This record gives sequence, C-alpha cells and structure tokens, in this order.
Amino acid sequence: METKLIKIKDSANIKDVELAEAAEVIRRGGLVAFPTETVYGLGANALNEDAARKIYAAKGRPSDNPLIAHISSMEELAPLVSEIPEAGRRLAEAYWPGPLTLVFPKSGLVPYGTTGGLDTVAVRMPSDPVASRLIALAGVPVAAPSANTSGRPSPTTARHVWQDMNGRIDMILDGGPVGIGVESTIVDVSGSVPVLLRPGAVTMEMLEKTVGHVEIDPAIQGPPREDLRPKAPGMKYRHYAPHGDLVLVEGAGMEAVISRINGLAKEKTDQGFRVGIICTDETMGRYRWGQVRSVGMRAKEETIAHNLFAVLREFDDLKTDYIYSESFSREHLGQAIMNRLTKAAGYHVIRV
Repeated sequence: METKLIKIKDSANIKDVELAEAAEVIRRGGLVAFPTETVYGLGANALNEDAARKIYAAKGRPSDNPLIAHISSMEELAPLVSEIPEAGRRLAEAYWPGPLTLVFPKSGLVPYGTTGGLDTVAVRMPSDPVASRLIALAGVPVAAPSANTSGRPSPTTARHVWQDMNGRIDMILDGGPVGIGVESTIVDVSGSVPVLLRPGAVTMEMLEKTVGHVEIDPAIQGPPREDLRPKAPGMKYRHYAPHGDLVLVEGAGMEAVISRINGLAKEKTDQGFRVGIICTDETMGRYRWGQVRSVGMRAKEETIAHNLFAVLREFDDLKTDYIYSESFSREHLGQAIMNRLTKAAGYHVIRV
C-alpha cells in the first residue's frame, strides 16, 4: 500500500479542501492518521467493523483492546450511547472538547469490533482543529487509537507516524507537533461511581473537583492481571516501550537517584553497550556517561509530558541498548507521566 502524506499549511485556518480526500478515505473504510491535541491518532469509521479490523491489523494490536470513537460535537454523542449518566454529562460539559475520554454504555449502533467486544463505548471530542474538522467532514464517528505500531511510544509528530505506518495505511495528515504529548485521560462513567482507567492531562484533581469521588482502576497502579479484559486502551498490554531496556530509578532524594543512574550507566558503557539517560533541565549537567536527554523542567510538568515520547523514540533512532530514567511526581500531570514511563519500562523500577 502507498501511504499519502498531506501537509496542513495552517492548522489554525484549515481549508476543507485540504481534508476532503482524508474524509472520503474514512467514509469508504480506509485509514487516515491525523493530529490531535494529545498524540497522533489512526482514524477509521467507528461504525464499520471492517475498518476497525484494519486498525488492529495496521497496529498489530490485540482485538480485545477497545478503540476510542472521536466526535466533533455533542449532538454526535447520543446515537453512540444507550444513556448519558449524570457524571458523564458533567465531565463532558467541563472538559469537551479536550483531552478526556468517557466510557458510556454503548448503543446498538456501535459494533463490537470497535469496542473490543464490550457493551461500553469510549468517546472523546478532540479540541485540535484538524481533528475536529476532519471528523465533521467525514460525517461519522472516527475510531482513532494512537498511530503507532502496538507497544511502541506514541507518535507526537507526523514523522513518528511515518516511521511506523508508512505502507500500512492510506494517508497521514501532517499538522505539526502535538500540544500535550500524552494520550487522553479515560474515565468510565458507565457505573455508579466514575472510575479513572488512564491518567492524562485532565488530572485526578480536576475530575474530583467536577464530580466528587472518583475511583482508580487497579491496572493504573501496577502490572495488570493476565485475565484482565480491558475497558480502555493501554490497560492490559505493554505500551509506549522503546526498543532498549528501560529502567526507572526512584528515590526520596535526587542525589541518590543521580548517583545510581551514573553507576548503572558507567557499568553498561564499560561493557560496550549504548546507554541513554532521561533527566530534566535541572539535572542534565550531572550525568557523565551515555547519551543524556532532558524531557523538560520539573517545575513545568507539561514540558515533560510534551517531550516524553519523542525522547523515547530518539533513543530508538540511536539504537540505545539501555535507558535509565529519573522518576517524577505521581500527582497532577505527573500521574500520567509516571503511568506511561512505568508501562514503557515493563514496571522495572529501582528504588534507592
């Protein structure tokens, strides 16, 4: 398959003609990668089971891993769900359009091929202007997991998508780098109490301010059970992983963390391995071995989220064998950052 790359000249002033071909590809059951405010998504008609199967095939994704249906307006939600619980309504009103996915009881319109066989459907309304207009022009809800091969770091630029999807999909819309850099927050509102299934830029603190008590799914906090049937993307399988062996080093004080990473990096470097280190602007000058990359500033967590996947992919380009990363706060946006890092590391954490 030949993959067509289309550059969006000005995402703030999109012309429908730039997106018309992509909208037609989605309507006829093809695959189009496009930018959202979180990461690049791999889009297909969410109401077409054959199109959903194409997504799973292109990504190499397990078919029990649900897809998120993206919409462009509140009017597009009602046909996809059998009910809109009060917590879901309040969260949608507060954070849509934006980086929040809500899991509702599904309607009969949504095929099980899109929901991973579940009676619930995950729905999001992205705020990115390219994504929003593309969905509106397509005239159908757009199922769109991250546009990477399954398990790899999510793509935050069209170049990342091209690396993974060239020859596998019909088209890539290049709208430039994304803003946030980690996938959307996912909250299950299908039960009596909202449940956080995946942390993101809409933080736990924001959710609780809007709807009160929110439970946290155990899959966020540690390795999932083998028999887990995931209700949302990223719950069960290894995600976000670079090719190299990633290890997190966590401790109460940065001095101990830096010392341990330096020791590990020297050991592997002396053995002839390529080593990468993930740190921040504040600590970048403290490391003496390997390829050292800052993901941003601890004082500005949004910079870390924005750069994380790009740094992991850069280490793949460098063919790094071992990667050692500092750990981060587990509060606010840090909860999402650490969720992605611990999954990418296969929960390999050294505590000092």
